Amino acid sequence: MSELPYLVKDLALILIVAGVVTIVFKKLKQPLVLGYVVAGFLVSPHMPYTMSVVDRSDISTWGDIGVMFLLFSLGLDFSFKKILKMGMSPVIATCSIVFCMIMLGIVTGHAFGWSRMDCMFLGGMMAMSSTTIIYKALDDLGLRQQRFAGIVMSVLILEDILAIVLMVMLSALANGSNPDGGQMLGSVMKIGFFLVLWFVVGIYLIPWMLRSMRKLINNETLLIVSLGLCCAMAVLSTKVGFSSAFGAFVMGSILAETIEAERIVKLVEPVKNLFGAVFFVSVGMLVDPEVLVDYALPIGLLVLTIIVGQALFGSLSFLISGQSLKSAMQCGFSMAQIGEFSFIIASLGLSLGVISEFLYPVVVAVSVITTFLTPYMIRAANPCYSALERHLPGRWIAALNNITLSRRPVQTGRKWKSLLLQMTRITVIYSILSGATIALMFTFFLPFIRHILPHWWANGVCGAATLLIIAPFLRAIVMKKNHSEEFKALWTESLYNRFPLVFTILVRLVIASAFVFYICNYLTRFTNALMISIAVAAVALMIISRSLKNRSIRMERMFMQNLRSREIEAEVMGRKRPLYEGKLLDRDIHITDFEVPEDSLWAGKTLRELELRSRYGVHISSILRGIQRINIPKGGTIIFPGDKIQAIGSDEQLTALSSAINREVQTKDPDIEKREMKLRQIVISGNGAFTGKTMKEGGIRDKYNCMVVGLEEGKENLSSVSPSRKLMKGDVIWIVGEEEDLERFSKDN
Repeated sequence: MSELPYLVKDLALILIVAGVVTIVFKKLKQPLVLGYVVAGFLVSPHMPYTMSVVDRSDISTWGDIGVMFLLFSLGLDFSFKKILKMGMSPVIATCSIVFCMIMLGIVTGHAFGWSRMDCMFLGGMMAMSSTTIIYKALDDLGLRQQRFAGIVMSVLILEDILAIVLMVMLSALANGSNPDGGQMLGSVMKIGFFLVLWFVVGIYLIPWMLRSMRKLINNETLLIVSLGLCCAMAVLSTKVGFSSAFGAFVMGSILAETIEAERIVKLVEPVKNLFGAVFFVSVGMLVDPEVLVDYALPIGLLVLTIIVGQALFGSLSFLISGQSLKSAMQCGFSMAQIGEFSFIIASLGLSLGVISEFLYPVVVAVSVITTFLTPYMIRAANPCYSALERHLPGRWIAALNNITLSRRPVQTGRKWKSLLLQMTRITVIYSILSGATIALMFTFFLPFIRHILPHWWANGVCGAATLLIIAPFLRAIVMKKNHSEEFKALWTESLYNRFPLVFTILVRLVIASAFVFYICNYLTRFTNALMISIAVAAVALMIISRSLKNRSIRMERMFMQNLRSREIEAEVMGRKRPLYEGKLLDRDIHITDFEVPEDSLWAGKTLRELELRSRYGVHISSILRGIQRINIPKGGTIIFPGDKIQAIGSDEQLTALSSAINREVQTKDPDIEKREMKLRQIVISGNGAFTGKTMKEGGIRDKYNCMVVGLEEGKENLSSVSPSRKLMKGDVIWIVGEEEDLERFSKDN
């Protein structure tokens, strides 16, 4: 408990200083990240003129938590489907930039005479441009809507993903005494194995869990569950040899595919901002002015290296990815700085104890300088292109514009390529799931069951249970895509295709049998021949089992439903066009959304009364009303103001509908001043139209459009009038209505 006051004091100092500094930086239109770094420097022991943080270890722990939540939020903004839809162009550009800048960083570090690990971490830091800083710079310059800005953001997303992989690789290198190519390949395969395993299992289980508890989860519970899952995956990641940040990113990417993703992003945002601020402040605390003075020359050279390297290698990378020379130079010049991921990589190196103390403040200084230079580099792209265009021959410019590695080759063997890719993907995924299941069963279940049953009985039970669990996976390995359109087309297309197709089945059969053989070999002492026979027989039984087939189909359908749940929710809520839109048979027919105006004459009418199909030829497919979606509405469905109508038709039909929905609205009342409601006191006369009648009989509301609000009793009291009470001579009533209606009432009284 004695340490608590120090922690509270340090946090108070950090947050107050960070708040003041970031306000100043916001006023100066500078990135808040730099403000946090400056705040960290101000509260560090290196600044003698201000109060300093007392317990740096606690702040460092909070900073580690900040990194974890930063990457968790990054994962929430990440989508594997988005990456797949980008195509090869951004992938080529990203890989080329990262590789070139890593090599440039390593060479630069060696030129300074730094250690091997310093050089490797320096290369990783120099390769990572800042998504936050570039986004803000493009926004401030009014360039975010331009085409090159979208290309840059796609590459930055991929760079963030590669940064995660790079962190894992650097951790593996740091833990090895002298890692070689085999260890590197092993590390990559390990990353791929766990990434596929966690993603597949997570997508299968977590959306199901959230969906089953949807009625019980409010915002508070959802926040706790999300952060709990993040921390749990971080712990699991460290247990298998990766960083906690990697696990947090994976969990974020899994939750990004759920329906609750947008709610989670909003709920996690304040937590991320808090801990992220602490992390960047902790970065600034490590900045030592003496180190900056001693390493002024390397800092200057590193700044120059990053600017020139990104401008040159970045432009070439975008050029070979299929961009024009002008667009490539705009993209390359925009990425000439380093940012938050460089800090994270530097923090990783310090925590592992493999980089020198001076490298951290050097990288921070380089980041600050390159950040300030970012807008100028973006502006410099067009003048540099113009100068290059003036001095280079026209044929050279044309040749550079045609350099690309991303264009599709001639479509030869398209069916074979598609089929083999699908088979490979299925085999890899189900093999990973089978291998992970076997490892878990042999590690945890087998020792447990051996405490209960005799040795060989326990082995038999464990083997049977393991086979039962992995049976759907093994069947899918062998049978998936054997009845696909590509397989059937290739089978009937040529007799020469049949042997390779049969061979693909045999290869997958061998892979499935190998898993069964391994289980038998681990748990029994049978001869190899007998175990091979058992393996083949077991796989054959799995293939012919209809229950396993149905089970496999249900599992895959559930996985695909979970994977598409966010897209389905977006379609239902009207944020995304329905999937069937692109599959309409008539190319002249499409779907468009129309919002019913608040003053529309259609409000309160049914679709049958409006006769939209007969009047305009359109079909109403859905009506979106708040969080409600009415698909295939009936003729009796009433239209309300604010409804969003999804209509299907041709361009002419939808244009006519749009004109009608905007034209058929209530006109403004020219005599609006006369529509004022007034309150008037009226005495019932003896010979008027209302004497001896109830309010309904007198038609006060229906005929005169007025309303009796009370009957006067004494000077101050008003009582409500019963509908059955008859008005008598001398009754004093208080009545509300428009001026003309009140005059008519008084006249007839």
